[in-house]
Amino acid sequence: MVAATPYISAAVTVTSAVRYATGYSSFPSNTTRTSIIYKTVTVCPCTDSLATLASNYSPNGPYSNPYDTSSLPFTWPGKPSNGETAPGPHPTAPFPYGGSCGDQYQAPAWVPKGTHSLVPALPPGDTNGNSPWGSLDCPHLPLNGLPPYEGSCSASSRLYVSTSGSSFTGASSTGSASSSSSLTTVSSSTLSSVTSISTSTPKACRTMPDTGVTRSFDFHVSYQTIAPDGVQRNGLVVNGGYPGPLIEANWGDWILLKITNDLTDEGTALHMHGLTQNGTPWYDGVPAAAQCPIVPGGELTMLFRAELYGTSWYHSHYSGQYAGGALGPVVIHGPKHAHYDIDIGPVMVSDWFHQDYYTLVNQAMQGNVPPSNNNLINGKMNYPCENTTLPCTPNAGISKFQFQSGKKHLLRIINTSAEGVQKFSIDNHTLTIIANDFVPIKPYTTNVVTLGVGQRSDVIVEAIGKPTDVYWMRSQLGTERCTLNDGVSPNAVAAIYYEDADTTALPTSTSDVTAAQLATCKNDPLNATVPFCSITPDVNPSTVETIDITFGSNGTNFLWFMNNSSFRGDYNNPVLLETKAGNLTFEPEWNVFDFGTNSSIRMILVNHGLLGAHPMHLHGHNFHVLAEGFGTWDGVVTNPTNPQRRDVQMLQNAQDPNTPSYVVLQWTQDNPGVWPLHCHLAWHLSAGLYINVLERKEDIQAMVFNDDVVQGCRDWSAYTGNHVPDQIDSGL
Repeated sequence: MVAATPYISAAVTVTSAVRYATGYSSFPSNTTRTSIIYKTVTVCPCTDSLATLASNYSPNGPYSNPYDTSSLPFTWPGKPSNGETAPGPHPTAPFPYGGSCGDQYQAPAWVPKGTHSLVPALPPGDTNGNSPWGSLDCPHLPLNGLPPYEGSCSASSRLYVSTSGSSFTGASSTGSASSSSSLTTVSSSTLSSVTSISTSTPKACRTMPDTGVTRSFDFHVSYQTIAPDGVQRNGLVVNGGYPGPLIEANWGDWILLKITNDLTDEGTALHMHGLTQNGTPWYDGVPAAAQCPIVPGGELTMLFRAELYGTSWYHSHYSGQYAGGALGPVVIHGPKHAHYDIDIGPVMVSDWFHQDYYTLVNQAMQGNVPPSNNNLINGKMNYPCENTTLPCTPNAGISKFQFQSGKKHLLRIINTSAEGVQKFSIDNHTLTIIANDFVPIKPYTTNVVTLGVGQRSDVIVEAIGKPTDVYWMRSQLGTERCTLNDGVSPNAVAAIYYEDADTTALPTSTSDVTAAQLATCKNDPLNATVPFCSITPDVNPSTVETIDITFGSNGTNFLWFMNNSSFRGDYNNPVLLETKAGNLTFEPEWNVFDFGTNSSIRMILVNHGLLGAHPMHLHGHNFHVLAEGFGTWDGVVTNPTNPQRRDVQMLQNAQDPNTPSYVVLQWTQDNPGVWPLHCHLAWHLSAGLYINVLERKEDIQAMVFNDDVVQGCRDWSAYTGNHVPDQIDSGL
């Protein structure tokens, strides 16, 4: 590593920007893109879930969707008027299931009436670009970790080992990465742990091994026309696909990730959700917190440790870009504490919108929060096309999976939604949950897994069917106040085929998930989710902080507030780099909570809103979840010697206007950095539901930052000297 040069903390003028832009490579801004319309369905005259196109269409954002002027079915929360301090009630779904023309289709997969098979009408390249997810021929993941799993759905990777296992000199934002020691390709026989550990400790609870391995990935974020549910829209993709390729490593490996921003007129950044970035806080991937955005045409190469194991995802943390498709799965192989025979791999569940991300964010910030139009499994679902004026192909294709009779299958379920609470189930099968987020837990069984945005669960499913059986896999959006959808297609399905089944057959199985389960807007009880590896939190933490979460007016708009402050980030002045430079006078809207050198933090989050649960995510840590409930916490801790740990926990709706909900989190301050704590609903984050946790600033100032992050801010300063970023929301 090299020492950082002085950080330019203020936005520079156009003249001075040139001084810091010597490494900046310009990128053409006049790129034109065209779309191919496969089929336009005549709109059924009974009801259309979207309005017809406006005659005075004008571009309204980067890579604007030419169909984006379709209006929303309601206006909510609107803008404050006549002294209003709070919005009206959360709206209900405006359209019936399937829409007014739903009788022309067969639920739940929305195949046209008279269709008796699941043969997709579109090739995968048209629906999801280069993404292989959801196809029957996507190979399973290895049972015992890497060496490289050739032919898997991961990105192309190269394996290297260096004498130190971690030495790296960094790279400029437009350059390439290098190592300070000689790198050699390794064979599978060398990929073993070099750390000596006691055999008396369960493998799942031992110290992270030092594998001496670096795995390299090369990602490009770009615009692309996609149709995951048959409805054509402009999306953001990673390496040409939605969802993007898999990042796959072993516990203790290093990951070398090169990110190239191929977007023509906006920045980007990728965050590795759940990885704590211990020792590398500048690679957390959050603009305005850890770094400046990557400029159009620019690059950033990040080196970080796979210091936890299990299932997660990466996503853009620049505005609402991930709602446009800039995301993909992460699997870190580690010890097994429960038996399974087949690792199916990632199962990503996500709400979906028929407008581009910028339009969605713009609408939300103008008082018109968008309802989702569909729900997807591994980026696929059908849509009843008569409910839209947009270019739409019926029966575009759903995801498919293969089971083997008598075998136990591991499914790595990830909620990659923008807004939706997901309820995952498989008809006639029991689900055994063995991990939540990156934390192994003592296994327990259920018929439905509830996941807020950003949450993950590793689930074992025993194949109890006959070799010719076919079943529905489902992910249903939570009802009542859990999610905001238009009602047409809130339930995603995929087909599970046993080994001798006809892989085009239409399942006829039914779900046993109850209406009450769908309406429960919370995670499973804390006493049911016990970590496999026991850790007892400090009974007397150094600091206790209570944060009230409210939704109210700032005079012109309704925003989210944490302790009466709504967040807005400054792309040019990330808090981490400001701290490193000794600039500790932060703008109020940056919402910086400096907890100093306190050894542990207990935070009581109190939600006064009635507008949906908040999946609260903390970067840099797995937190203990001590308690949850309504009213005022009574001080009782659930499982006090070993409470639940994870990196996202759902904070429920308030019970009523006078009875808030609460959740009590606690973590140890053992990771110097600037760590976002925020709601993972895209529109809530856009509207300011976010704080920065500043942890051990003196240790941050003593760290040696990689120069590539500092150079990235020089490049961003130069870029913004000539291009004003269209920051219409909090920035994140």
